[in-house]
Amino acid sequence: MLFNSFSFLLGFLPVTLIGYFLLARRHPTWGVAWLALASLFFYGWWDVRYVPLLLGSIVANYGCAQAIRRARGSARNWWLGGAVAANLVLLGYYKYANFFYTSLTGQQADVLQVVLPIGISFFTFTQIAFLVDTARGFVQEGRFIHYLLFVTYFPHLVAGPVLHHKEMMPQFADPRNALPRAENFSVGATIFIIGLAKKTLLADTLAPYANALFAAPGEPTLLMAWGGVLAYAFQLYFDFSGYSDMAIGLSRMFGVHLPLNFNSPYKARNIVEFWRRWHMTLSRFLRDYLYIPLGGNRHGAVRAKVNLVATMLLGGLWHGASWNFVLWGGLHGAYLVIAHAWQMLKARLGWQGGSRAGAVAAWALTFIAVVYAWVFFRAADLPSALRIVAGMSGQYGVALPDAIGRPPGRAARGAGAAGNQVVAGWRHPVHRNLVLGCGCRAGGFLRAQYPANHASLRARAGP
Repeated sequence: MLFNSFSFLLGFLPVTLIGYFLLARRHPTWGVAWLALASLFFYGWWDVRYVPLLLGSIVANYGCAQAIRRARGSARNWWLGGAVAANLVLLGYYKYANFFYTSLTGQQADVLQVVLPIGISFFTFTQIAFLVDTARGFVQEGRFIHYLLFVTYFPHLVAGPVLHHKEMMPQFADPRNALPRAENFSVGATIFIIGLAKKTLLADTLAPYANALFAAPGEPTLLMAWGGVLAYAFQLYFDFSGYSDMAIGLSRMFGVHLPLNFNSPYKARNIVEFWRRWHMTLSRFLRDYLYIPLGGNRHGAVRAKVNLVATMLLGGLWHGASWNFVLWGGLHGAYLVIAHAWQMLKARLGWQGGSRAGAVAAWALTFIAVVYAWVFFRAADLPSALRIVAGMSGQYGVALPDAIGRPPGRAARGAGAAGNQVVAGWRHPVHRNLVLGCGCRAGGFLRAQYPANHASLRARAGP
């Protein structure tokens, strides 16, 4: 069930809101229980067969958390290690086992051909964080019904944000959220509409242009390659941030605040800043539960760089079972290492920077690096990605598709597989303007006309 579907907007959402506030007025725990049941129904709408898997994971992890809390000394570490390992085994079987088996043997195994349960990465890592913090003594809230809702909470379950228990579970226990408030509905509905517009009006409109290139790259010319890749860069941002905005808006209607997940990442002037703005909750998780446990920067500069690259490689694999995702993560790891080295060099040389030209150059370099990495994130395989990168570098020429400017009935010649598909969609003047606008005016668009996200709106609306 998608947030932009009629079944959600006209059925699930109003029934869930009405039921929650009616029951919560009688007793806050009843409202929490209703919201947890509604979240399970929301998850089961996709495939009811995986609801027992989700519930089994929740019950097992909650039991392990209680055992960790009671244990002392080395027993606590054994419980934590076993629970984390069990979570990773479950995730590995459904998401990565077939990938690694095929990579090592070149063959397919029928037993590993399974449907990936939706949201398994989110609810697995959310619970791992809970287990780790329980072992550290950071968990205060221990009621099962609040834990159940924390894991299954429908606004975040499918596509994030990655939630943290200390942000969410106290809100579920707050009796003030049992009462409907006009401010929550107005702010939540506004943020939801902004996210819905990003998804339906922008992301879904850009998707066909990106799909045309990545479905059959052929030998794309420079403008064709950049047009398709830029279309994907903005499609991905508006799709992902739009979904996050919708999740934040929906949750606000229930009086629950979700963390901000995107903050205009394409305005970043270096790759470190980019990761502070892009998928912020995942960046936080990778830092707190992977980079720092690996040693962070506590063991010297070289070890810190190794830890950083390892974190980004695993972060790439988190996004999907493909070597392209690993390569994408490796690219961002290398970007971060270079960025940190550059910052250290500037500090040693006493360079202050601050000029407008330098800021524009830093922004342009960061954006181009991110866009090049998106090619590997989106491409079906490595050869396709390399052909698109070659096209972006001008290896196959610079010209626009032959059909642009011709009468609609005349076919393009020699455009290649990607050219034939892309040309078919780009004969219309509006489509030509998209290509030219993305390729020639991306800088001005981003710097001067970039659509505001909801961060400023939420700041003005109060906590």
